[in-house]
Amino acid sequence: MYSIVDIETTGNGIKGNKITEIAIFKFDGQKVVDEFTSLVNPECEIPYFITGLTGIDNHMVRDAPTLMEIAPQILEITQDTIFVAHSVNFDYNVIKEEFRTIGISFVRKKLCTVRLSRRLIPGFSSYSLGKLCTSLDIPITDRHRARGDAHATVILFRKLLETENSETVFSSFLNARSQEATLPPSLQREVYERLPSKPGIYYFKNSKGENIYVGKAKNIKKRVLSHFYDKSTKEVQMCRETSNIDFELSGNELLALLMESAAIKHHYPLYNRAQKRNVVPYGVFSYEDRQGIMHLAFNKLSQVPRSLITFYNTTDCRLFIEQMCIAYNLCPKYCHLQENVDSCSHFRVANCKGICRGKEAAAAYNKRVQAAIDNMLSEKQTYIIKDKGRTIDEDALVLVQEGVYSGYGFVPQSAPVNSIEDILAYITPQKDNLETTRLIQTHRVKNPNSILDFSSGILKSVQKV
Repeated sequence: MYSIVDIETTGNGIKGNKITEIAIFKFDGQKVVDEFTSLVNPECEIPYFITGLTGIDNHMVRDAPTLMEIAPQILEITQDTIFVAHSVNFDYNVIKEEFRTIGISFVRKKLCTVRLSRRLIPGFSSYSLGKLCTSLDIPITDRHRARGDAHATVILFRKLLETENSETVFSSFLNARSQEATLPPSLQREVYERLPSKPGIYYFKNSKGENIYVGKAKNIKKRVLSHFYDKSTKEVQMCRETSNIDFELSGNELLALLMESAAIKHHYPLYNRAQKRNVVPYGVFSYEDRQGIMHLAFNKLSQVPRSLITFYNTTDCRLFIEQMCIAYNLCPKYCHLQENVDSCSHFRVANCKGICRGKEAAAAYNKRVQAAIDNMLSEKQTYIIKDKGRTIDEDALVLVQEGVYSGYGFVPQSAPVNSIEDILAYITPQKDNLETTRLIQTHRVKNPNSILDFSSGILKSVQKV
């Protein structure tokens, strides 16, 4: 017996995702024998872009039952069944997490119609539910509503059951062995079993619920298991204190790195050594004095009105300004490399044309300063990095505005992304720092085709990822 499930959610990741609608069809392999469908009050606001996708708004769920109220019906209809969904890890883990928050254990065997379809009916360019149903002539109504998607999944699942060699494939999927090996004594088996084999970050928590370690991985479950096998003193002690593990999916390695960096700086976990230090950023800026002469200077970014370029220590700031002085024949005095002097006499920069000695007009000097500023601004490109999302139906985006990392988000592939305004609706703001700058610069060098240029405010060109 199978329970074929689809849910709609508030779209805040597994940990913070709240169900707004659920549909379950109990299927005996030939026909539907029972059904349960309900809107769900998530007890939080539904983001407007989720409403735009599903049509479910705050008003619709205001008088709907909470998950606690319908939990008995969900448990009853899914009891002694195999949990089936399209991209099953998403639906299953959201439901399991929701049940955990209300003190109920939800454990079911599960099957994924995406994985089954890839194995039993290979060759399609996309295995998203919508595109797969179109390719297989499966009618689908009320797309992105739980009942409509679940009903289409029932028809797809029946086709998969009737496919040649399906019995062997289904059996192999259901009897796959876990590599859990020796788990920490305080960690329950089901906690480990719920970890996905996907890219993301994971949190080791102690008995008090405190984050004691944050890590990133291409395969979360496999990486977590490697900690349990590591016999170093630090790893043994850390695993001994671990009583729970949380995770967040990233969809790709770059986002996992960025999410890990942000989580470490936010939580300061006991067993993380790297990236704990908050490096103070400095910004180079310009201003014009009463004599009409343009200056270049630097200060802490928090005190700079509009940074031309950002660095993470004063040494790099000074070296960069020295390079600008040499390249554009600027004055060390007016670039604040020398303070409280009548005229410049810098030992490395000796090509000033005399603005500090009254031998050059401000207009001529300012023209070169502006050229240096234009050079800095040319590096402040606005772009997104497009990569794999957490599911086959979404993309992950990293936003950089005027050279500064602004945040990341997950966008349904069906949503239009043609301007910065389109993107901002999906972006979770993040802080730019030394680590994020290095990570993004490295990714740009290795993956130039993942960059989409938005410098003019609209999409200039799209290079295939």
